[in-house]
Amino acid sequence: MSVTFNHTIIAAKDRGESARFFRELLELSEAPSWGPFTNIQLHDGVLLQFAEPPVEIQMQHYAFLIDDELFDRAYRRLCDRGIEHWADPQMRRPGEINDEHGGRGVYFKDPAGHAIELITRPYL
Repeated sequence: MSVTFNHTIIAAKDRGESARFFRELLELSEAPSWGPFTNIQLHDGVLLQFAEPPVEIQMQHYAFLIDDELFDRAYRRLCDRGIEHWADPQMRRPGEINDEHGGRGVYFKDPAGHAIELITRPYL
């Protein structure tokens, strides 16, 4: 069997709020949840499990490769909701998107404060 990415746990202040944020932004369906996890599943089968840890949440970075049409819709949702966003990971270009790597990209924070990136072309 080749190696594939299966799942990850994403720390959340409110697991339901974080899962809903990603479901709505990325147009994903609900997935079965259990125990301390509220789950969403990406179209390639990867499971994102949101949980509320009993410790202070440290910012992580999560990048999602999406097609141009979804990028347009997701970016519109970010703007409509007044979510602060940047064209760069250093947060020096507020309110912009980038056109690097032959595609488009944007950075913003999710409800738990994680640094999220949406891109339309992979880096490699």
